Amino acid sequence: MRLEPRAHVPLWLNLAAPLTAIALAFLLCGLLIAWAGAPVLAAYGALVKGALGSVFALSETLTRAAPLIFTGLAAAVAFRAKLWNIGGEGQLYAGALAATYVGTGLITLPPLLMVPFLFLAGALAGGLLLLLPVILKLKLRVDEVVTTLLLNFVVLLFANYLLFGPWKDPLAMGWPQAAPIIDEGVLSPLIPRTRLHSGLIWAVFFAVAAWAFIRYSKWGFEIRAVGNNPEAARFAGIPMGATVLRTALLSGGLAGMAGVCELAGLKGYLTLDISPGFGYTGIAVAMLAGLHPLGVIAAAIFVAAIYNGADAMSRAMSISNYLADVLTATALLLVLASVLFVRYRPRLR
Repeated sequence: MRLEPRAHVPLWLNLAAPLTAIALAFLLCGLLIAWAGAPVLAAYGALVKGALGSVFALSETLTRAAPLIFTGLAAAVAFRAKLWNIGGEGQLYAGALAATYVGTGLITLPPLLMVPFLFLAGALAGGLLLLLPVILKLKLRVDEVVTTLLLNFVVLLFANYLLFGPWKDPLAMGWPQAAPIIDEGVLSPLIPRTRLHSGLIWAVFFAVAAWAFIRYSKWGFEIRAVGNNPEAARFAGIPMGATVLRTALLSGGLAGMAGVCELAGLKGYLTLDISPGFGYTGIAVAMLAGLHPLGVIAAAIFVAAIYNGADAMSRAMSISNYLADVLTATALLLVLASVLFVRYRPRLR
Protein backbone atom coordinates (compact mmCIF):
# COMPACT_ATOMS: atom_id res chain seq x y z
CA MET A 1 0.00 0.00 0.00
CA ARG A 2 1.17 3.51 -0.78
CA LEU A 3 -0.18 6.97 -0.01
CA GLU A 4 -0.82 9.51 -2.72
CA PRO A 5 -1.85 13.15 -2.16
CA ARG A 6 -5.51 13.97 -2.70
CA ALA A 7 -6.10 16.57 -5.40
CA HIS A 8 -9.29 17.67 -3.67
CA VAL A 9 -10.50 17.04 -0.12
CA PRO A 10 -14.32 17.11 0.16
CA LEU A 11 -15.89 18.99 3.04
CA TRP A 12 -17.61 15.88 4.41
CA LEU A 13 -14.25 14.15 4.77
CA ASN A 14 -12.73 17.10 6.63
CA LEU A 15 -15.62 16.95 9.10
CA ALA A 16 -16.00 13.17 9.34
CA ALA A 17 -12.34 12.34 9.93
CA PRO A 18 -11.85 14.09 13.31
CA LEU A 19 -15.33 13.08 14.52
CA THR A 20 -14.58 9.46 13.69
CA ALA A 21 -11.22 9.72 15.45
CA ILE A 22 -12.85 11.11 18.60
CA ALA A 23 -15.52 8.39 18.56
CA LEU A 24 -12.79 5.77 18.24
CA ALA A 25 -10.95 7.35 21.19
CA PHE A 26 -14.07 6.97 23.34
CA LEU A 27 -14.38 3.36 22.19
CA LEU A 28 -10.77 2.54 23.09
CA CYS A 29 -10.97 4.28 26.46
CA GLY A 30 -14.17 2.36 27.11
CA LEU A 31 -12.00 -0.74 27.31
CA LEU A 32 -10.06 0.89 30.17
CA ILE A 33 -13.32 1.70 31.96
CA ALA A 34 -14.48 -1.89 31.57
CA TRP A 35 -11.10 -3.09 32.81
CA ALA A 36 -11.61 -0.91 35.91
CA GLY A 37 -14.83 -2.83 36.55
CA ALA A 38 -17.33 -0.05 35.78
CA PRO A 39 -20.19 -0.12 33.24
CA VAL A 40 -18.99 1.77 30.18
CA LEU A 41 -22.26 3.39 29.14
CA ALA A 42 -23.08 4.48 32.70
CA ALA A 43 -19.57 5.91 33.10
CA TYR A 44 -19.81 7.92 29.89
CA GLY A 45 -23.30 9.01 30.91
CA ALA A 46 -21.87 10.35 34.16
CA LEU A 47 -19.13 12.10 32.18
CA VAL A 48 -21.63 13.83 29.87
CA LYS A 49 -23.88 14.74 32.78
CA GLY A 50 -20.97 16.15 34.75
CA ALA A 51 -19.86 18.27 31.80
CA LEU A 52 -23.14 19.36 30.21
CA GLY A 53 -26.01 17.96 32.29
CA SER A 54 -27.03 21.14 34.13
CA VAL A 55 -26.63 24.89 33.98
CA PHE A 56 -23.94 24.67 36.65
CA ALA A 57 -22.08 21.86 34.84
CA LEU A 58 -22.23 23.68 31.51
CA SER A 59 -21.07 26.92 33.10
CA GLU A 60 -18.09 25.16 34.69
CA THR A 61 -17.16 23.61 31.34
CA LEU A 62 -17.32 26.97 29.56
CA THR A 63 -15.40 28.64 32.39
CA ARG A 64 -12.60 26.13 31.93
CA ALA A 65 -12.77 26.48 28.15
CA ALA A 66 -12.14 30.25 28.14
CA PRO A 67 -8.40 30.17 28.99
CA LEU A 68 -7.98 27.08 26.80
CA ILE A 69 -9.27 29.07 23.82
CA PHE A 70 -6.59 31.69 24.43
CA THR A 71 -3.73 29.21 24.88
CA GLY A 72 -5.04 27.09 21.98
CA LEU A 73 -5.00 30.17 19.76
CA ALA A 74 -1.48 30.99 20.93
CA ALA A 75 -0.22 27.56 19.88
CA ALA A 76 -2.23 27.51 16.65
CA VAL A 77 -0.95 30.90 15.45
CA ALA A 78 2.66 30.06 16.27
CA PHE A 79 2.55 26.59 14.75
CA ARG A 80 1.07 27.97 11.52
CA ALA A 81 4.39 29.78 11.03
CA LYS A 82 6.44 26.75 12.15
CA LEU A 83 7.28 28.59 15.38
CA TRP A 84 7.17 25.90 18.05
CA ASN A 85 5.98 27.87 21.05
CA ILE A 86 5.91 25.50 24.06
CA GLY A 87 5.97 28.41 26.50
CA GLY A 88 2.26 29.15 26.74
CA GLU A 89 2.27 28.40 30.46
CA GLY A 90 4.98 30.94 31.21
CA GLN A 91 3.37 33.52 28.92
CA LEU A 92 0.07 32.97 30.74
CA TYR A 93 1.74 33.74 34.06
CA ALA A 94 3.53 36.72 32.53
CA GLY A 95 0.16 38.13 31.48
CA ALA A 96 -1.23 37.54 34.96
CA LEU A 97 1.81 39.23 36.52
CA ALA A 98 1.43 42.28 34.29
CA ALA A 99 -2.31 42.53 35.01
CA THR A 100 -1.60 42.25 38.73
CA TYR A 101 1.00 45.00 38.58
CA VAL A 102 -1.25 47.54 36.84
CA GLY A 103 -4.63 46.27 38.07
CA THR A 104 -4.24 46.37 41.84
CA GLY A 105 -4.40 50.13 42.18
CA LEU A 106 -1.49 51.45 40.13
CA ILE A 107 -3.92 52.66 37.45
CA THR A 108 -7.65 53.21 37.89
CA LEU A 109 -9.95 53.58 34.89
CA PRO A 110 -13.68 53.10 34.32
CA PRO A 111 -14.63 49.42 33.81
CA LEU A 112 -15.22 50.03 30.10
CA LEU A 113 -11.54 50.96 29.76
CA MET A 114 -9.95 49.07 32.65
CA VAL A 115 -10.75 45.58 31.38
CA PRO A 116 -9.33 46.17 27.86
CA PHE A 117 -6.32 47.84 29.48
CA LEU A 118 -5.64 44.72 31.56
CA PHE A 119 -5.90 42.51 28.47
CA LEU A 120 -3.51 44.84 26.64
CA ALA A 121 -1.02 44.73 29.52
CA GLY A 122 -1.20 40.94 29.66
CA ALA A 123 -0.81 40.64 25.88
CA LEU A 124 2.28 42.86 25.88
CA ALA A 125 3.87 40.87 28.71
CA GLY A 126 3.22 37.52 27.02
CA GLY A 127 4.36 38.76 23.61
CA LEU A 128 7.56 40.32 24.92
CA LEU A 129 8.39 37.15 26.84
CA LEU A 130 8.25 35.13 23.62
CA LEU A 131 10.43 37.62 21.77
CA LEU A 132 13.58 36.52 23.64
CA PRO A 133 13.60 32.89 22.43
CA VAL A 134 12.55 34.01 18.95
CA ILE A 135 15.46 36.45 18.71
CA LEU A 136 17.80 33.67 19.85
CA LYS A 137 16.27 31.45 17.16
CA LEU A 138 16.73 34.05 14.42
CA LYS A 139 20.19 35.27 15.41
CA LEU A 140 21.86 32.18 16.87
CA ARG A 141 19.63 29.34 15.61
CA VAL A 142 18.82 28.29 19.18
CA ASP A 143 15.99 25.75 19.30
CA GLU A 144 12.86 27.59 20.49
CA VAL A 145 11.33 24.38 21.84
CA VAL A 146 13.99 24.28 24.56
CA THR A 147 14.07 28.00 25.33
CA THR A 148 10.29 28.49 25.49
CA LEU A 149 9.89 25.39 27.65
CA LEU A 150 12.58 26.47 30.12
CA LEU A 151 11.20 30.01 30.30
CA ASN A 152 8.03 28.52 31.80
CA PHE A 153 9.98 27.57 34.92
CA VAL A 154 11.78 30.93 35.05
CA VAL A 155 8.49 32.83 35.07
CA LEU A 156 6.92 30.47 37.62
CA LEU A 157 9.90 30.87 39.96
CA PHE A 158 9.77 34.64 39.53
CA ALA A 159 6.05 34.60 40.40
CA ASN A 160 6.88 32.42 43.41
CA TYR A 161 9.44 34.99 44.57
CA LEU A 162 6.97 37.85 44.22
CA LEU A 163 4.10 36.08 45.99
CA PHE A 164 6.28 35.03 48.92
CA GLY A 165 8.00 38.42 48.98
CA PRO A 166 7.20 41.93 47.82
CA TRP A 167 3.75 41.22 46.33
CA LYS A 168 2.43 39.14 49.22
CA ASP A 169 -0.92 40.49 50.36
CA PRO A 170 -0.68 41.34 54.11
CA LEU A 171 -4.42 40.62 54.44
CA ALA A 172 -4.11 37.08 53.07
CA MET A 173 -3.42 35.49 56.48
CA GLY A 174 0.00 34.28 55.37
CA TRP A 175 -1.23 32.66 52.14
CA PRO A 176 1.04 33.39 49.14
CA GLN A 177 -1.23 35.55 47.02
CA ALA A 178 -1.15 39.07 45.65
CA ALA A 179 -3.56 41.90 46.36
CA PRO A 180 -6.92 41.58 44.57
CA ILE A 181 -7.70 43.25 41.26
CA ILE A 182 -9.68 46.46 41.74
CA ASP A 183 -13.42 46.20 41.08
CA GLU A 184 -13.18 48.16 37.81
CA GLY A 185 -10.95 45.44 36.34
CA VAL A 186 -13.01 42.40 37.32
CA LEU A 187 -14.71 40.57 34.43
CA SER A 188 -18.48 40.62 34.80
CA PRO A 189 -20.38 37.33 35.39
CA LEU A 190 -22.50 35.93 32.56
CA ILE A 191 -24.81 33.67 34.56
CA PRO A 192 -25.83 34.54 38.13
CA ARG A 193 -24.56 32.24 40.90
CA THR A 194 -22.01 30.59 38.60
CA ARG A 195 -18.33 31.22 37.93
CA LEU A 196 -18.85 31.84 34.20
CA HIS A 197 -17.60 35.30 33.28
CA SER A 198 -17.22 37.55 30.26
CA GLY A 199 -13.73 36.20 29.62
CA LEU A 200 -15.46 33.61 27.44
CA ILE A 201 -16.81 36.38 25.21
CA TRP A 202 -13.35 37.90 24.97
CA ALA A 203 -11.89 34.51 24.06
CA VAL A 204 -14.44 33.87 21.30
CA PHE A 205 -13.95 37.40 19.98
CA PHE A 206 -10.19 36.94 19.70
CA ALA A 207 -10.66 33.53 18.07
CA VAL A 208 -12.80 35.12 15.34
CA ALA A 209 -10.35 38.02 15.06
CA ALA A 210 -7.39 35.63 14.75
CA TRP A 211 -9.19 33.68 12.02
CA ALA A 212 -9.99 36.86 10.07
CA PHE A 213 -6.43 38.13 10.53
CA ILE A 214 -4.80 34.95 9.27
CA ARG A 215 -7.33 34.42 6.50
CA TYR A 216 -7.67 37.91 5.04
CA SER A 217 -4.79 40.17 6.10
CA LYS A 218 -1.43 40.63 4.38
CA TRP A 219 0.46 39.72 7.56
CA GLY A 220 -1.75 36.65 7.98
CA PHE A 221 -0.90 35.55 4.45
CA GLU A 222 2.79 35.95 5.27
CA ILE A 223 2.38 33.78 8.38
CA ARG A 224 0.73 31.05 6.30
CA ALA A 225 3.34 31.34 3.56
CA VAL A 226 6.27 31.08 5.98
CA GLY A 227 4.70 28.04 7.62
CA ASN A 228 3.77 26.24 4.41
CA ASN A 229 7.00 26.78 2.47
CA PRO A 230 9.76 28.94 3.97
CA GLU A 231 11.97 28.75 0.87
CA ALA A 232 9.18 29.85 -1.46
CA ALA A 233 8.21 32.63 0.96
CA ARG A 234 11.80 33.86 1.08
CA PHE A 235 12.02 33.73 -2.74
CA ALA A 236 8.79 35.75 -2.98
CA GLY A 237 10.33 38.50 -0.87
CA ILE A 238 8.43 37.91 2.35
CA PRO A 239 10.49 39.24 5.28
CA MET A 240 11.11 36.04 7.24
CA GLY A 241 12.50 37.59 10.41
CA ALA A 242 9.84 40.28 10.69
CA THR A 243 7.08 37.73 10.07
CA VAL A 244 8.34 35.40 12.79
CA LEU A 245 8.68 38.32 15.23
CA ARG A 246 5.12 39.46 14.53
CA THR A 247 3.92 35.89 14.98
CA ALA A 248 5.73 35.70 18.33
CA LEU A 249 4.09 38.91 19.56
CA LEU A 250 0.65 37.63 18.51
CA SER A 251 1.13 34.13 19.93
CA GLY A 252 2.64 35.25 23.21
CA GLY A 253 0.03 37.98 23.51
CA LEU A 254 -2.83 35.51 23.20
CA ALA A 255 -1.29 33.28 25.88
CA GLY A 256 -0.77 36.32 28.11
CA MET A 257 -4.46 37.17 27.79
CA ALA A 258 -5.29 33.71 29.13
CA GLY A 259 -3.61 34.78 32.37
CA VAL A 260 -5.68 37.97 32.47
CA CYS A 261 -8.83 35.92 31.81
CA GLU A 262 -8.19 33.68 34.81
CA LEU A 263 -6.95 36.49 37.04
CA ALA A 264 -9.69 39.06 36.42
CA GLY A 265 -12.50 36.62 35.73
CA LEU A 266 -12.12 33.68 38.07
CA LYS A 267 -9.55 34.15 40.82
CA GLY A 268 -9.55 37.88 41.38
CA TYR A 269 -5.96 37.77 42.63
CA LEU A 270 -2.71 36.14 41.61
CA THR A 271 -1.75 32.78 43.12
CA LEU A 272 0.77 30.11 42.16
CA ASP A 273 -2.01 27.73 41.08
CA ILE A 274 -3.81 30.12 38.76
CA SER A 275 -3.22 27.64 35.94
CA PRO A 276 -3.42 23.84 36.21
CA GLY A 277 -1.46 23.55 32.97
CA PHE A 278 -3.58 25.56 30.53
CA GLY A 279 -0.48 26.51 28.55
CA TYR A 280 0.43 22.88 27.85
CA THR A 281 -3.17 21.76 27.30
CA GLY A 282 -3.55 24.57 24.77
CA ILE A 283 -1.11 22.74 22.50
CA ALA A 284 -3.41 19.71 22.47
CA VAL A 285 -6.38 22.01 21.82
CA ALA A 286 -4.61 23.59 18.83
CA MET A 287 -3.68 20.22 17.36
CA LEU A 288 -7.21 18.86 17.84
CA ALA A 289 -8.48 21.95 15.99
CA GLY A 290 -6.09 21.39 13.10
CA LEU A 291 -4.51 24.79 13.90
CA HIS A 292 -7.74 26.50 12.78
CA PRO A 293 -8.64 29.46 15.03
CA LEU A 294 -12.38 28.80 14.85
CA GLY A 295 -11.83 25.10 15.43
CA VAL A 296 -9.97 26.04 18.62
CA ILE A 297 -13.29 27.14 20.16
CA ALA A 298 -14.88 23.71 19.65
CA ALA A 299 -11.69 21.87 20.65
CA ALA A 300 -11.34 23.90 23.86
CA ILE A 301 -14.94 23.19 24.86
CA PHE A 302 -14.44 19.49 24.09
CA VAL A 303 -11.29 19.24 26.22
CA ALA A 304 -12.86 21.26 29.04
CA ALA A 305 -15.92 19.00 28.95
CA ILE A 306 -13.73 15.89 29.15
CA TYR A 307 -11.85 17.17 32.20
CA ASN A 308 -14.93 18.46 34.01
CA GLY A 309 -16.95 15.37 33.16
CA ALA A 310 -14.14 13.07 34.26
CA ASP A 311 -14.32 14.52 37.76
CA ALA A 312 -18.03 13.69 37.96
CA MET A 313 -17.44 10.25 36.49
CA SER A 314 -14.69 9.60 39.03
CA ARG A 315 -17.01 10.42 41.91
CA ALA A 316 -19.93 8.42 40.53
CA MET A 317 -18.06 5.33 39.32
CA SER A 318 -14.92 5.30 41.49
CA ILE A 319 -12.76 5.62 38.38
CA SER A 320 -9.58 7.67 38.37
CA ASN A 321 -10.13 11.09 36.83
CA TYR A 322 -6.76 10.68 35.12
CA LEU A 323 -8.80 8.91 32.47
CA ALA A 324 -9.42 12.44 31.12
CA ASP A 325 -5.71 12.71 30.27
CA VAL A 326 -5.77 9.31 28.56
CA LEU A 327 -8.91 10.19 26.61
CA THR A 328 -7.57 13.57 25.51
CA ALA A 329 -4.21 12.10 24.47
CA THR A 330 -5.86 9.22 22.60
CA ALA A 331 -8.21 11.59 20.80
CA LEU A 332 -5.27 13.82 19.85
CA LEU A 333 -3.21 10.95 18.44
CA LEU A 334 -6.16 9.60 16.46
CA VAL A 335 -7.08 13.03 15.13
CA LEU A 336 -3.49 13.53 13.96
CA ALA A 337 -3.63 10.13 12.27
CA SER A 338 -6.93 11.04 10.64
CA VAL A 339 -5.33 14.15 9.15
CA LEU A 340 -2.93 11.87 7.28
CA PHE A 341 -5.80 10.03 5.60
CA VAL A 342 -7.56 13.31 4.83
CA ARG A 343 -4.54 14.62 2.95
CA TYR A 344 -3.49 11.30 1.38
CA ARG A 345 -5.41 8.47 -0.26
CA PRO A 346 -4.27 4.89 0.38
CA ARG A 347 -3.65 2.89 -2.81
CA LEU A 348 -2.79 -0.77 -3.19
CA ARG A 349 0.28 -1.38 -5.31
